Amino acid sequence: MDSIQVYNQKSDEYDRWFDEHPVFFESELKALKKVVPLNKFGVEIGIGTGRFAEKLAVDRGLDPSESMANIAESRGIKTLIGKAEEMPFNENSFDYAVMITVDCFLENIPKAFQEVKRILKPGGVFIIGMINKNSVLGQTYQKRKHSNPFYRHATFHSPEELTVILEDAGFKSFEYWQTLITASETTPKEPERGYGKGGFVVLKAVSG
Repeated sequence: MDSIQVYNQKSDEYDRWFDEHPVFFESELKALKKVVPLNKFGVEIGIGTGRFAEKLAVDRGLDPSESMANIAESRGIKTLIGKAEEMPFNENSFDYAVMITVDCFLENIPKAFQEVKRILKPGGVFIIGMINKNSVLGQTYQKRKHSNPFYRHATFHSPEELTVILEDAGFKSFEYWQTLITASETTPKEPERGYGKGGFVVLKAVSG
């Protein structure tokens, strides 16, 4: 069973995870809010059930899973079915694009990032929320992924790896924030600049 089938069949279980792990969700949300533009027209690629998009006031969504997209729609976000490598959007459509824990599932990262650049307006912002494979949290996910239906097909990356691909796609002016520095946090924490300690990293890049 590939990852799209898993998410189609287990979309409700996936959505409940955020209710069961509020510290993770709120900490990641705080980091994303550091860089997501206000009052701009944006899209979340791999929107899932729309948990983040709803809180970040993202206007549009895209997801390959129809079941996940339906839940995002129920949260008031117009969502299309499709993949990051070939998006059903016109050129220069958005002020910003968000991709949260999606890089690890992409079939072709360079092509996906080139597509993001295509749909962004000149000077548009691309925001990636990612699990840093070199962090304690990333290593834990890696060890346990074969027993986790959602991450069984995941390939985790480092911020350095994604930065190189972003540069090749024509992005610049990079900014990094990190959170989930320890796995035992019991309350949401304010994010710190940079990367290297946090399990969840937010990477901001500007379309050149």
